[in-house]
This record gives sequence, structure tokens and C-alpha cells, in this order.
Amino acid sequence: MSSVHAFFMFSGVVALIISWLVLLIYSSNEDFAWGLCTLLLPPLSYIYGLFRWNKAREPILIAVAGWVMIWIAAAAK
Repeated sequence: MSSVHAFFMFSGVVALIISWLVLLIYSSNEDFAWGLCTLLLPPLSYIYGLFRWNKAREPILIAVAGWVMIWIAAAAK
């Protein structure tokens, strides 16, 4: 794996972690139960974000960008 691919993979993972943390904060501020569910089951935070698109648009877009970076790093071997 070249350094460019490693950079894309690392950046994608960091973007996913940041988006999950921001969604965790948003869901915890709205309801304690949503915050607890997204803490214990991270994919639920993205489901929460899709249902609360007006509040959680930016973290969802960051997660999409992270997945695109990971896909680019994995596909271009």
C-alpha cells in the first residue's frame, strides 16, 4: 500500500470517527435514550441522522466522504 492509499484510508477512518462522535453529541442532546443507543450501537447514530436530517446533515456528509475515501484507498491497489 502506497503512502497515498494509506493517507486516504487513515483520513476516511478519522472522518467516520469524527462523524460518529458528532452524531453521538447531537443524539444525546435531543434524548438520553438515543444517545445511549448510539453509544452502544454506532450504526444507530447514522439511522438517527437520516431521520433528523435537518439537524445532522453535516456529520452524515462527513461520513459519506469518509466512506468514499476508504473506498478509493481499497479500490486503487
